[in-house]
Parts: sequence; structure tokens; C-alpha cells
Amino acid sequence: MQLKNIIPFAALMLLAACNTPENKDNQPKSEMKGMGMMNMMETIEISRSNPLVPLKLAGELKPYEQTELFAKVNSYVKNIKVDIGDRVSKGQILMILEAPEIVSQIANAKAKVQAQEAIYLSAKATYDRMVKADQTKGAMAKDAIDQIKARKLSDESQLAAARSAYNEIRNINDYLVIRAPFSGIITDRSVDLGAYVSPMSKEPLLVIENNQKLRLNLSVPEANTPYIKIGDTIRFYVRSQPQIKHMALVSRKSGSLDAKLRSEKLEADFINKNNVLKPYMVAETNIPLQNTEATFFVPKMTVVESGMGVYVIRIENGKTKNIPVSKGRIMDDKVEVFGDLSEGDKILKMASEEIAEGTMVPNSTKKNQSKK
Repeated sequence: MQLKNIIPFAALMLLAACNTPENKDNQPKSEMKGMGMMNMMETIEISRSNPLVPLKLAGELKPYEQTELFAKVNSYVKNIKVDIGDRVSKGQILMILEAPEIVSQIANAKAKVQAQEAIYLSAKATYDRMVKADQTKGAMAKDAIDQIKARKLSDESQLAAARSAYNEIRNINDYLVIRAPFSGIITDRSVDLGAYVSPMSKEPLLVIENNQKLRLNLSVPEANTPYIKIGDTIRFYVRSQPQIKHMALVSRKSGSLDAKLRSEKLEADFINKNNVLKPYMVAETNIPLQNTEATFFVPKMTVVESGMGVYVIRIENGKTKNIPVSKGRIMDDKVEVFGDLSEGDKILKMASEEIAEGTMVPNSTKKNQSKK
């Protein structure tokens, strides 16, 4: 009797074990499928706005002025008056070079000038006497006066040529004195006393920089160039001092885009008081961009970028329609779009290129009719 009671009970337990999981599994799958379809076709209504969009760019600080000083003639280093870190003023003598052959050439050219001056003065004196004697009628022959006049002019021309040659060599001698082209600081020195230097050298003798003012160099993407104007203020910080905020004034824009990066070069001036910043530091900038009129900002998930182009999916008469757009400014969760869009248009919140154009949107027609 006990065995007869156990067998029916075991059969019922086995049947329950087989049927219950299957029913539980089938029900959530169908519900999840329906919920997923509804999420994919969820719409949002777009409207115009004009938010202040921050643009974050990495830039580089450069000296306002920087010059590498080279030797202009073959020479030797005779005297060095400055070293790295020294502050200098415009016109200050930084280095003196020597070239013995140039000194000899200058002396030779000067002697030629003096000799030619003596010849010219002699010819001029003879000409002056003959002109004075010619005041007595018939005292001097006309041909004699013409000859001495031509000689005087020839000697005068040769004197001018000698002086020009002398001045040229003397100017070369001035190249032996290296002066500061502007006030600044010496940031590099590559030679020592007695070193041979040449104009063909690839390494400069000295490098001077003006660090009292720095140039903040930025490359602004094409889409953001219309919003930054000369006179705007840019806030930035450097990675070595992230807690300190600095401000620079936009002073120059290139007015053209870089062919490779499709960006415009921009320079902002920063007054470097007390030398708080150094050239070639990396600056992290935050530039607020605002348009003159309101535009459409939509969630990033509503924009599709595919081989067919960039577009959003608008709902028209209960069906999807791809609307080509171009992107503008970008925020953390939204993007500015331009295209054939109007205030109040409904677009898919989660757009995908897998959604074919003309796809029916569930309940959209009913909702529109009920609103009417």
C-alpha cells in the first residue's frame, strides 16, 4: 500500500518540475522583447536653446620673443659676458668674437682710402688752380681744362669706391660683437672661450627669450572657430599647478585652417608677472562658447553616424524619416545639430542605423490622433 501511494505522488512532482521553468522562461522573454521594442521607438521633442558650451583644449605656452644667435663670420670666441639665466637689456653686449684676417683687411682698406684721398685732393687742387688761371682770357687751353676735370672726377669716383669697400669690411667687423636684440633672459649657451664658430654651424651661440609675456598657442577645431573672437578671455591652468587659474587675452587668429588638422591657429597673450609660468608648459584651457541665436541641442544617442552620413530619425505620420544634419558644438551629453528641423519635431531618443527609414512607430499615430 505504501508503494502505491508513493508512485502517483512522484509522477505529480516530476510533471511540475518540467512545466514550471518553461512557463517562467517564456513569459519574461516576450515581455522583455516588447519592452525593448518600446525603448527603441521612444521619442523626444526638440526645442531651441542657447547654452554656454565649454570647449576644453590643450595648448602650449611659448615665449613672446625668442631668438637664436649665430656667428655671421668665421671667428673665435674672445669674450663671453653672459651665461644661462642672466637677464639682459636690448643692445647689451653678450659676446665678443675675433677674426685676425678681418682686422688685417680693415687696415688694408683704410690705407687704400687714405691713399685715394691724397690722389683726389691733388687732382682737385690742380683743377682749382687751372680754373682760376682760366679767368684770364687766353691763359689756359680749353683741352687742358677738360683733361684735368676728367681726371678729378675719376679720382673722386675711385675714392668713393674705396670708402664703400672700407665701410663694408668695417660692417663685417661689427658682426664680431654679439648684442641682445631685445630685453630678456639667456636660456642657452653652447660655446666656451676660444671656440671656433662659423655661420654654417647648426647650433646657436646663445638663445635669448622674452618671458615677461607668453603666447598661449591653441588649435581650435573648425566647428568652434566662429565663436572665439579677438579680445575674448581664456581661462587655463598648467599641469604642474592645477590649483591656480590664469587668464589670457585672445590677441591673434590666423584666419585660415590648417590643411591637416582642419583647425585655426589662435594666440592669446598672458602677462607673466613674477615669472610664475615657464615657456613650453602645457596649458589646459576652458573656453566658453555661445552663439548669437538659439539652435537645436539633442542627446548624443539621437544622432546616427554611418556610411549613409550623419542624421537624426524624425517621426512623420507614424513612420521614421532620416533627416541629414551637421554637428556643431559638443557638450558632455548633448550635441548641437543643424539641418531641416523645426521646433517641436519628434525624433527617436535611441537612434540606430539598423532602423530602416519608413519603419512604423508603435502608438505614434494613435497619440497624434488623440491630440488632434
